[in-house]
Amino acid sequence: MYIALAILAFSIIIAIHELGHFFSAKALNVKVNEFAIGMGPKLLSKQGKETLYSLRILPFGGFCSMEGEHEDSEEGDPRAFLVQKRWRRIIILVSGSFANIIAAFIMVLILTIGVSSFQGTTISNVVDHLPSEGASQLMPGDKLIAINGERLYYYEDFSLFMSINASKPITFTIDRGGEIIEYQRRTYNVDGENVYRYSIYFNTIENSFVETIKYSFYQMYSFMRMIRISIAMLVSGAASFSEDIAGPVGIIGAMNTVGQQSPTIGAALSNIAFFTAFIGVNVALINLMPIPAMDGGRILFIFITFIIEKITRKQLNPKYENYINTGAFFLLIGLMVVILYNDVVKLIN
Repeated sequence: MYIALAILAFSIIIAIHELGHFFSAKALNVKVNEFAIGMGPKLLSKQGKETLYSLRILPFGGFCSMEGEHEDSEEGDPRAFLVQKRWRRIIILVSGSFANIIAAFIMVLILTIGVSSFQGTTISNVVDHLPSEGASQLMPGDKLIAINGERLYYYEDFSLFMSINASKPITFTIDRGGEIIEYQRRTYNVDGENVYRYSIYFNTIENSFVETIKYSFYQMYSFMRMIRISIAMLVSGAASFSEDIAGPVGIIGAMNTVGQQSPTIGAALSNIAFFTAFIGVNVALINLMPIPAMDGGRILFIFITFIIEKITRKQLNPKYENYINTGAFFLLIGLMVVILYNDVVKLIN
């Protein structure tokens, strides 16, 4: 059951992304030849007035194929993608990620409405004999602002950054009655568990309309921050490409695990929906990175050609952009094959 829900959730993420491209292309009068959900051979298809709508057999992708996007337009069609003004092309390329972020926000907003309260970062109580308790360290009423420079907004941030920095010295930034205090402590552990997790109690924030909006925006920021931290860990070597990078199969497997580990069906559906929102933001930000063949890479190339044309005072032939994007696309396919192989190996293990 959960694996089917996971496949559906991932397909919806891709469909929303491609719909963003589709609607912006239509709004800007760019011809769309085909709008497809899935990859591989067609299962179903319907020819519209000018666009072929298709459902394909592999639920791991999709595309919005515009006239002249990957090849020269035979008729020199003025509605072809590559002959559009730069700002039009940028809007179309950005709109896929924008659609993912809006959809993720709406999903988080709906899930947050049903929450009765949240935990903040103001200490309400400190258990006796906590090693870091005292006027020079942690006291009830202290508002934790940051851990090792990372801003805290809700208890989730405290838990996350205490876990990430479990083996490192920890610098707390505290607001105590309007005075900003900083101090550094080593992490105290009891039987391998972080003692702070069990020794500090935080304030409760009752949910309301305003708090629902605030918390939903916070979650979107938190998703983006987690992605930034993950990329930094990959660059620094703290995370492994083969172990910590997942493609469609790995993501669907993770969604399935989230569902199976939930205590009830209702909780499973809620957790899968929340995870889907997180993956949607992942898809949005990864697509906007300046990687060749990704939307961000294509946007970067638009700016590069603009600079070159300003310097040389000559207009570049759009076919060169097409050549670069086509070559980068095949390299991206190769990378996806490697990630797919890693996903399958991890799934079997």
